[in-house]
Amino acid sequence: MTDSETAAGPIGSAYLAAEDLEQPLAEELARAGVTVSAWHGRLALSPDPPFASAWALDVWTAPQVHAVTSIKAAAGVLRSLQRNWSAYAPLHHRRAALIEACLPPVRARPLRFPEPAPTSHLGAWTLLDRDWMLASLTKSSPFPMGEYRFEEDHAGPPSRAYLKLWEALTRLGAHPRPGDICLDLGASPGGWTWVLASLGASVRAVDKALLDLRVATMPGVEQVVGSAFAVMPEPVDWMVCDVIAYPSRMLGLVERWVASGAARHIVCTVKFQGDTDHITAHKFAALPQGRLAHLFHNKHELTFLWTRAVS
Repeated sequence: MTDSETAAGPIGSAYLAAEDLEQPLAEELARAGVTVSAWHGRLALSPDPPFASAWALDVWTAPQVHAVTSIKAAAGVLRSLQRNWSAYAPLHHRRAALIEACLPPVRARPLRFPEPAPTSHLGAWTLLDRDWMLASLTKSSPFPMGEYRFEEDHAGPPSRAYLKLWEALTRLGAHPRPGDICLDLGASPGGWTWVLASLGASVRAVDKALLDLRVATMPGVEQVVGSAFAVMPEPVDWMVCDVIAYPSRMLGLVERWVASGAARHIVCTVKFQGDTDHITAHKFAALPQGRLAHLFHNKHELTFLWTRAVS
């Protein structure tokens, strides 16, 4: 190997998959014409320029390969490039830990929602083998390994689904304010309604099943028994939806809302049952002002984020 390439060839970008979700990422990259020359743990290495992957937790956008014959040399290379680094260590764990100990500490403390995501610059590195290091000065996520971690609430919400909405709102850089009007479709048992009401918003929660009583009795919450798909677009500040439905059916619902312009913001989970429906995912990603992301708190699903364009 040389300083510009690995045994797999030159590296122009790298994509970190979530645990056990390497296959959807590999399929997405293949469909986009992005070559994967090798896998390094959950990190897909490519000779191609960076691609805006929905399935990657983190995209390394400026990777460099360096020969590092010692721990001191590796730390010296990283310090010479910039200050803040996060490590991904599927191999050579001890050596990577010793290198990391020589670097300025990165205090990746859990966020206290609705605290914004950090804005400080953060790079990523990994040991490809004992004496070769891959380091990227820039990456798509402001968090180590793309992991959005929060100070969790173990008392209020009725399920852990609230973490998905916390992460989605953090990624959007916006959240409901007191007095905002919110519509939560497929709300039961109420994790997302709990988030919205906790922020002081008024929430109409629609589901055929009832909300958890603790959520249903929160100030500003109105419970409506009915189908999420029967609700027609109406003026709201936020429309959110975490209902279990086939992606094509969810696409129809979201397309109706986007076309209407009735909501200022939309957050919607796209859940996949069995194989990943990449065709429908691509249609979601093509909606104007929208984007898809695999959240750290998602399972085999993506989250659609949309904000109405300001005229």
